[in-house]
Amino acid sequence: MSPTTGLSIAEAAERTGLSADTLRYYERDGLMLEAVGRSATGHRRYSDSDLRWIHMVTCLRATGMPIRDVRRYGDLVRQGEGTEASRLDFLRLHRQHVLAQLAEVQEHLGAIDKKIGIYEDKVLREGLDLERAPSV
Repeated sequence: MSPTTGLSIAEAAERTGLSADTLRYYERDGLMLEAVGRSATGHRRYSDSDLRWIHMVTCLRATGMPIRDVRRYGDLVRQGEGTEASRLDFLRLHRQHVLAQLAEVQEHLGAIDKKIGIYEDKVLREGLDLERAPSV
């Protein structure tokens, strides 16, 4: 996509599910790999490459990566060839954090499932309303 055929900020926002303000913030805060292209009138034009990077940033943020670490990862990518091992290490470390978070969420989900099972046994099978039943 050339700057004249890229997506407007509104179109990029719709495509990515982010707000235009968030896209501007990503650019202003140095989270984009390169400057977003501009039309002849100065309006932002997002390329396919920009959208792929925004998707990656969104994935990293959604898995709990702090902005400063997203920026560090972006810096490694911008440096290009020769940083692949560092990028791999960086992503492996983040993956370990995500797996730990998942394990914790699964543990919490197990507790919720257990409680649901108790309610199902009491409420559905015995017709009791535990919220209104007199305490014993």
